[in-house]
Amino acid sequence: MKNTRYDFESVIDRTGTNSLKWELFDDDLPMWVADMDFRVAPAIEKAISNRARHPVYGYTIVPDELFEAYIGWWERRYCLDMSRDDMAYSIGVMPSISSMIRCLTDVGDEILIQSPVYHVFYYVIEDNDRKVLENELVYENGEYKIDFDGLDEKLSKVGMMILCNPHNPIGKIWSRDELDRISDLCMKHDVILISDEIHCDLTDPGVKYNPFKSEDNVIRCLSPSKSFNIAGFQSSVVHTKNGELLERIKKQMHVDNSDSCNVFATSAVIAAYDESEDWLEELREVLYENKQIVKEFMANELPVVKLVECDATYLLWLDCSALNVPSKVLSEFLRQNQGLFLSAGSDFGQNGDSFLRMNIACPQELLNEGLLKLKSGVIALNNINRLSGNI
Repeated sequence: MKNTRYDFESVIDRTGTNSLKWELFDDDLPMWVADMDFRVAPAIEKAISNRARHPVYGYTIVPDELFEAYIGWWERRYCLDMSRDDMAYSIGVMPSISSMIRCLTDVGDEILIQSPVYHVFYYVIEDNDRKVLENELVYENGEYKIDFDGLDEKLSKVGMMILCNPHNPIGKIWSRDELDRISDLCMKHDVILISDEIHCDLTDPGVKYNPFKSEDNVIRCLSPSKSFNIAGFQSSVVHTKNGELLERIKKQMHVDNSDSCNVFATSAVIAAYDESEDWLEELREVLYENKQIVKEFMANELPVVKLVECDATYLLWLDCSALNVPSKVLSEFLRQNQGLFLSAGSDFGQNGDSFLRMNIACPQELLNEGLLKLKSGVIALNNINRLSGNI
């Protein structure tokens, strides 16, 4: 990318930092978990350095300035009116959802999700002794749609739905019409709607996501962790206009010890929302350019793998159905043969088993290396299958 103000090109060695992405497994090139390999915005780095210079790191309160940063961000970018009284602090979106499952549903209840979807949704439901009810998204002609007839029927069986907007892993921004139809159905069946909007800022240039309307049955989970690559500070908020629900959630999060604040989190969040908007705009350009590189590579070098068109997130959904190989087998083969770690599509639901998820939030040097490894791995797999008579 030309004429960039910020550094999105340097390859930063993350070994020795206890990086989940780079050090959990012995892979040459991990392109799986959703964090970025870019240096954070200078304002965030400066704010953390300034706080680190103070020699005491004791218990920390959540100041009003943090909530004001959230309120200003959503009003400025999305014309969404939020109030301090409608918000609760949490260490993360998934801890928040876990707490909400415990206090707003009962053991054995079914909770609706739309697969393929973020795999932790499955764990957080099942590990809390609830049951997953899937309303599978419909994949036709290279794009995904909501099965609204199925949604209507299945919402009659549940008291809670968890929505992902923008949707991980397919990178789709749900339209205002789609969100309104979901809202109407949830109201019809008296269903609490939890909207995970953690990827909301990571849209293509010129494109904005649609926030879920602040209806009485809607709880929105917000965080700068993906947008600004600060997940390690563990900071998010829950937002709802329903005061009764919010009080129940606050009580449960306090019981779960998920409402405390990391000593550096406040500095990071405020610096992100108040001082790093121009960095985010440049990041969106970089990510869009990376998407175009992948799109061109697939078309010219690896047409057997199809890129599912998307307009949000840095997570690409690759249609590998033509290879006729289960996604876990394919993912493991790429790791063993090429040292390339992509997420198996079946992790996001069985209807994702013909896909891989690829994280492209990295310098173009690493992206190009990953694409070459993917191509080499597919060629090697095809050669093995030919020799064995499988294709």
